[in-house]
Parts: sequence; C-alpha cells; structure tokens
Amino acid sequence: MSGRLFCLLLTAGLPALGANVSFNRDVRPILSDRCYTCHGPDSASRKSKLRLDKEDSARTALTSGDPAHSEIYLRVTSTSKAKRMPPAYMGHQPLSAREIEIMRQWIEQGAKFEPHWSLVPPRKAAVPALKEQAWAHNEIDRWILARLEQEGLQPAPRADKATLLRRVSFDLTGLPPTPQEVDAFVSDAAPNAYERVVDRLLASPRYAERMTIRWLEAARYADSNGYQSDGPRDMWRWRDWVIDAFRNNMPFDQFTIEQLAGDLLPDATLSQRVATAFNRNHSTSAEGGIVDEEFRVQYVADRTETTSTVWLGMTVGCARCHDHKYDPILQKDYYQLFAYFNNVPERGFVYNFGNEEPYIKAPLPDQQVKLDDYAMRIEAARARVHSMEPASRAAQQKWERQTAREDEDWTPTSGLTLRVFDEEHFDGKHQTEVGDKVAGFNFHDPYTFAAWIKPEAPDGAVMSRGEDYLEGTGHFVHLIGGKVRFHATMRWTDLAMRVETIEPVKLNEWQHVAVTYDGSMQASHVKIYVNGAPRKLKILFDQPIWPLETKQPFRIGGGGGLRFKGGIRDVRVYNVALSEAEAAVLPIPDTVSQIAALTPPRRSKAQSDKLHFCFLERHAPENFAKARTELAALETEQAQYFAKIPTVMVMKERETPRESFLLKRGAYDAHGEPVTPDVPGVLPRLKPEWPRNRLGLARWLVDRGNPLTARVTVNRYWQMLFGTGLVKTVEDFGSQGEWPMHPELLDWLAVEFMDSGWDVKHILKTMVMSAAYQQDSKVGPALQQRDPENRLLARGPRYRLAPEMIRDQALAVSGLLVEKTGGPSVKPYQPEGLWQELQGGSGYKADEGEGLWRRSLYTYWRRTVPAPGMITFDSPTRETCVVRETRTNTPLQALDLMNDVLYLEASRKLAERVMHDAADPRARIDEAFRLVLGRRPKAREDAFINSALERFSTYYTGHPAEAEKYLQQGHAPVDKALPKETLAAYTAVASLLFNLDEAITKE
Repeated sequence: MSGRLFCLLLTAGLPALGANVSFNRDVRPILSDRCYTCHGPDSASRKSKLRLDKEDSARTALTSGDPAHSEIYLRVTSTSKAKRMPPAYMGHQPLSAREIEIMRQWIEQGAKFEPHWSLVPPRKAAVPALKEQAWAHNEIDRWILARLEQEGLQPAPRADKATLLRRVSFDLTGLPPTPQEVDAFVSDAAPNAYERVVDRLLASPRYAERMTIRWLEAARYADSNGYQSDGPRDMWRWRDWVIDAFRNNMPFDQFTIEQLAGDLLPDATLSQRVATAFNRNHSTSAEGGIVDEEFRVQYVADRTETTSTVWLGMTVGCARCHDHKYDPILQKDYYQLFAYFNNVPERGFVYNFGNEEPYIKAPLPDQQVKLDDYAMRIEAARARVHSMEPASRAAQQKWERQTAREDEDWTPTSGLTLRVFDEEHFDGKHQTEVGDKVAGFNFHDPYTFAAWIKPEAPDGAVMSRGEDYLEGTGHFVHLIGGKVRFHATMRWTDLAMRVETIEPVKLNEWQHVAVTYDGSMQASHVKIYVNGAPRKLKILFDQPIWPLETKQPFRIGGGGGLRFKGGIRDVRVYNVALSEAEAAVLPIPDTVSQIAALTPPRRSKAQSDKLHFCFLERHAPENFAKARTELAALETEQAQYFAKIPTVMVMKERETPRESFLLKRGAYDAHGEPVTPDVPGVLPRLKPEWPRNRLGLARWLVDRGNPLTARVTVNRYWQMLFGTGLVKTVEDFGSQGEWPMHPELLDWLAVEFMDSGWDVKHILKTMVMSAAYQQDSKVGPALQQRDPENRLLARGPRYRLAPEMIRDQALAVSGLLVEKTGGPSVKPYQPEGLWQELQGGSGYKADEGEGLWRRSLYTYWRRTVPAPGMITFDSPTRETCVVRETRTNTPLQALDLMNDVLYLEASRKLAERVMHDAADPRARIDEAFRLVLGRRPKAREDAFINSALERFSTYYTGHPAEAEKYLQQGHAPVDKALPKETLAAYTAVASLLFNLDEAITKE
C-alpha cells in the first residue's frame, strides 16, 4: 500500500486543515511531543545523530515537496513495528491520523522551518481588515474580531452596566462595587462613563493590593521558612514595597531591575535594597542533619528557576540535571544563569526564629523620623559631653594627685553576675560547682567569662555551664592542647559555636583569660584575650542559631568531660560583652592609687584606661557625669528602639566571589566544568556595557531585544482579566507550551507595553477598555461545545473569583473589612488544632480586633499549614513560584462558605446592615442582593428568598437558643438592639446569598 493511499484512508472524515501548515503552530508541537525525547536537544537521551530540533540535521531525512521520499514521513507511516516511529518496540503509540496528515501537508508545502515563535522579537503586525468595523474599540478588538470572522462567529453584545462594573471592579481592585457606585454608573449616560470608572479604579489604593497578591504567589512569599521546621520570618516590608510600586505605577522595567539587582545600583537606596527581597522569599531549612551545601545550592536553583519562570516563561529548571529535552537550553546554560545568584553570603542550614543573613533594617517612614530624631539628639548630647571634656581632664588630673596618696582600686562591675575571687588548686580530677543560677545565657545574649589560670596540663576545663561531656549542651571555656577553646553548644554536629586561639598559653604561669561574645550569632564576634591582649582565633564551627538551655550547674575547673589541673582564681561572669579596653583592664594588678602615682608617660594604655574608667564612674564632675549619663541613656533608648525596627532578608554579593560549576546530574557535590554568569545561548547576547552580575542580567531581561519578557508579562495580565492567557501555558513559552491563540495580538500587546514605557496601568486599561472584555458572558449550547474555555473570546470572561476575592467580598459587603494598607501579616480565624496537628507546638493564635478583618493579602502564610480557607479555593502553597491561576469546584468549597466562622460572622453583620437600612423585608432582601451581587433580585428569586426567610423566621422563633448560638460566631459584637430570632433568620438568608454561584463568580 502506498504512503499516499494509507494517509488518505487514515484521514477520511477528518476536518480540513488550513491552506498553509505552520511549522511553529502545527508541526513543532508534534515533533516536541512525539520525537524530541530521542531526537531533540538533550544529548544524553538522543538515540541517533538525527536531530529534529535542528533544521540542518532534520533536512537529511526530508525531501521538500515530496513526502513519499522523505524518511521522516515514511517512518511515521510505516506499518512495520521495527521501522515505525515513534518506535513500537519501546511502547510508543503511533502518530494520529491528523498528525500524519499535518506532516504530509507540511512536507508537501516545502517543509519550511521557523525559529521558535517566542524566541523571535515581537513586532506589531498590520491590523487585519474587518467586515464589521464598528464593534472594535481598539487594536485588541480588531485581532479578536478577525479571528471570530474567520471562525464564522459573532461577538456577544455588551454586558449590562451593573455586571460590567462588578467585573471590572473585581479585576482591578479585587473588591465589589458598592450599590451607590452601581447606581452612579448605571445612570451615567456619558460616552466616557466607563473609562472614568476604569481610571477611578486604577487610581484606588485597592488596585495596588489586588496586583500585589498575584506577585506574592509568583515570588513564593510567605511568613515562614518552609520545610519541616518551618520557623517564622519577617518579609512584610518587601510586600509593602510591592504595594507601593504598584500604587505609584512603577515602570515594569524598573520594577524588574530593582527586585533582581537593586543592591547593585549606584548609591542604592534603602527602598532599592528592600526590593531585592524578591529572591530571598524562597523556602529555607533549619532541619537537623541536613547537608548545608546541598540546601544552599537548592536556594540558588530556586532563584534561577523562579526568575526564569517569571520573566522568561521558560522551564529552565528542566536543564538542571541534563540538557533540556524539548527546548534549546543546555545544562551549561542553566548553570550560567545559576552563577548570577550563587554569590550570596548565605547558609543552607538557617536560623529558625527570624530572618537569616543577609538582612537589613527596613524602618517605616515614621520609624525613620524617630531614628533621625534619636541621631540628632545623640549628636547634641555627644557635643555637650565633648565640650566638658577639657574641664573633666583637669578634674581628673587633680583627682589623680589626691588618689595617689590613698589606697583606691577599681574593676569593671557593670553586668557582673558572678565573682569567685579565692584561688583554688585543682588536681585534674575534681571540680567546684557554684549553682545553676549563673550563666544561663542563650544564643542571642551577650556575655563575658574571665579568670586567672595557672595550668599545669595542656588540657582541662576552666569553667562551664553545661553537660559533662565534650559534645554536651552548654557554654565551656577549655584548654585543649594548651589553646584556649570556647564552646557554645546546643547540638554538637550542627547547632554550635567553637573557636580557639592560634597560640597556646604557657604552662605553670599565671595568665589571665577572658572570652567575650556580643550575642550576634556569629562566631567571628567571639573575642578571646590572654593577659588583656586579643588573640588571633580559628573558627572551628559557626552555627549558633538555636536556643541553648541546660539544667547543669556552673562549674569551675570542670565540665565538658574535662578537668583542670593547676590554679584558678578570680573567676568572673558578666551578662555583657566587655569592650576591648575593659578586657585589657581586668588583668592589671596595680591598684588605681598605684597607677596614679606613676607619671603619665610611664603608664601603659590599659593602666591609663583603668584610671580613667575609675574616675568617670566615681569622681567625675557632677555636670559631666550627668551629661554622660544622659548620653548613655539616649544611646540605650536608641538601641532598644532600633532592635524593634523590622528587618527584611535581601540580596547581597560576597566580597570574594564564589566559583560556580556545572553540577553533574544536578548533584550539589558533583562539580563539572567551571561556569561564569551568562544567559542562554539561544537568546540575544548581553551588551558589552552591562556588568556580568545580577544588574546586567536584569537589564538584559527588560531590553527590547529580549523576545520573552514583555510577551510573558502581558500574557499573565491577560490571564488575570480573561481567565486564561493568550498562551494558556503561562509558565512555559517553550516547545511543550501552547501555541498562542492570537499570536499577532500577543505581539501587539508586548510591543505596546514596551512602547508605553512598561506602563502597567496603561496595558491593563487597554485590555479592559476593549469591546472583547466588555462582552456579555452568557453562552449558548453551541458556543459552549465549540469553545468551552472561551479561547476565541466570542463572549465575555466568566469564571470563579480568586480565593482572596471571595473572602474579601464577604468582609466588604458586611461592613467588616478593615482597609489599612501595609504592615505585618495578620492572623484571622482558622480551625482550632490545625497547626498542632501538623506541626505541634503551641498552635495558632488568632488576632483580636482589626487583624481578623484585614484583606486576605495580609493573612499570615505558613508554608506547611497555609491558610485553609485560601487553599480550599486553590491558592498555591507558595513553596515554589506559581504563575498559572487554577480553579476547581469541590464540595469542600461549599462547606467552607456555609460553616467557616468568617462567612457566618459576615452573614450576621450583613444581616444587621440591611435590617438597619430598611424596615420592610422585601427592601432588606433587595439591599442584600445589591450588596452581594450588584443587582436587584428577579421576581422568582425574590419569591424564593422571601419564602426561605419565612421558614428561617419560623424555625428560630421556635428555637431561640439555636438562634442565640447561631449568632455567636466570630468576635464582632452582636447588635443587641435587634431581635435575635429575626436577626438569625436574616443571617441565614445572607449565608445563602454568599453561597450562590453568582456570588463567587465573575460574571
């Protein structure tokens, strides 16, 4: 049987294909799905030299215009199991009849190849001619209508004004219109009435909040770290930054550059540094036993893949372990992108009780004003102290002459919690216990340990508060090999801090040792002094990031499984970190009077400091002492206030760049060839003037020569308004992604976006002003069957509201909504015991007051236990970047709307609202409809709802206790002035309205 006859038999009854077969639209998807696994970009899985993703290679198996002599065609049509492709002997199904016919027509028409459509820079094509010009409002409509005319379809009429206002209000602000706004718009006959509404909504602060929540999902924003331990973090100052950016309509190119590389801009502002938190929003782990480098590499990979998804719309992550199987992205390309994000000074095993380095303080505007005030007052106080110093020096000289004739001494006592002055000799076997009320320090507490020692052996414990074995929990000052060793250990293997001196101390000689730590959770901030001089240290382990608790006593001469041999005296413990000057004073044996008797040139610096400290503490002139006290009080007050300033984790470059490698099989420890930062080879090259760092990458992403960023971004905005992107696979513009439903329109929007100066509000306004957007969403059976997803846009968009809109609508129409922009996350109602069941601990504690009724944007988001009401309605978990909006329809959603405390409370408050607004039952029902649905009830609906109201009234009148119980949901006070039985009945009606399909749907 000839191939021609075989194909004719197969294609009998198939719908006719277009006159011209497009390689990108028709052929590439077949090759990508059915052929690229063995004949595509991935060299590791390629089964022969033939590559169907490369034109020059593919043409060796093609004869243009002649399918019968084209090996590709002969193989896909072969009846031999040994020859047929895809191979039957590997379990693959043959091409469908339609796929074979597409291949035949393509070859017959010349087998023309095309570069992948998304890799060609967009351009504005000539707008098509139309049969009906009047319908089109702008260029969007011309492309839509041209396709409809081609398909033999007519656009729907314009939606009624109430429906349109509700639609655009949700789309641009995430909240419904008020009845007053509906009335005003319906009665406004001006030709530009709708445009004025759009402008008003875009100027609303609500617009910025609506735009922000989708960006949070793309950025995987959360208030916790993720993974099993899932400790808290504070990143809300970045969320505030995003809100501000949308409110101010920051151009999207600037929005991009600041988030990816704001810290690398010249003279970067605080705001620009805060913006870089975008790529610190990823999950992090504080789980015991993890491999630090493995997880650090995972964080870098997350940044690489998130950035690629958000701006390039490509599945770059598929090239982490091998060359991409479908797209022209090499594994080396992946790790060159990876190298841009591999230079952050970070750990894989992180702090589980707050933000992890690098982070910065991010004061709010009012906090910055107060900080500036502190700085000004402290500067003035210092100036006062400085002006008094000449008189103070003269007073000190006079005092020195007097004290030289007396017997006075001094030592630092501020913060001193223990001093055991007596000398004790230890035999290497015994130790002295002082009790368990001393040195109960934690990882963020400052402290100082000090003592005189005369070691007779190189190993031993000077002092400790911890378990009596070397790896035990606690604080330990040891001698090991004659070197002073300090341990602060929670868990030896991964939660500890260990440092030691480079040089050993001398045996059989009295020496003074002191260890100070400032509570910074960094081993580099430990100082060890021997005889008052700081010693060079070797950091053995640096992970003091977990609370450290022990019930062990404080020991002298023992601890950590070691015993001291030799003398120890004057043991001290301070709850402050002594300064270097104070530490140098500790071993000075001379009394203050003895030092005063020396002429100044004969005094060491430490002796002079001791004399000066004593004078300042005890003998300074009253006015000078008062000025110093006031300065110290101000500095303490400033420090305490500064400690409360919110922080945010940000991007930062290491001082010494980290070398990057291609990781074999994606394994963190399998280094292949070194790589340097660069962009995928299939995309345009970086300009010479751009730096090879994140700033250069950001500028490349928003350069007009980049074919992807503008397309990908406007496609997500289209998805936001129409429910589905022009490219349905919004996260994948590659070979496995969908061909654009309207490719010329997508390109027009992309170019328009760039031409407008990357103006987000402009492109959104252009979309919502189109006639396509304003169509009625009603659909008949024929159109429903032909275009169930409304891809052709012969009608307006209709789909279920986003999770946050459903909740926020209930708050808004009930009058509960607290509209307050920005600030820390809040904890609204949540089922009891959920956190404990999944995570243990003390559990979830809901806020009291306004935190219960803020917009869902501000809801506290814990990755392992995300907000259940949001997840039920398909919010992503935010463990990874998600840009595609998904919608399901499940019974659990109805149960949530009927039983969740928030919706029951909102139903009660809505009932109270309409009962106060109107006296007549029908007027109350009418108002409730207008509030929830934006329209009045139809006659049949009105009859049904009033019948339901009567049934509810009868029931609650006969069951007053049930009415009382029903009204107690939530913390909002019940209006006692209203009859509880009547209020309960209206509450039940309001709950019914919230459960209507129309209430949770954008019509």
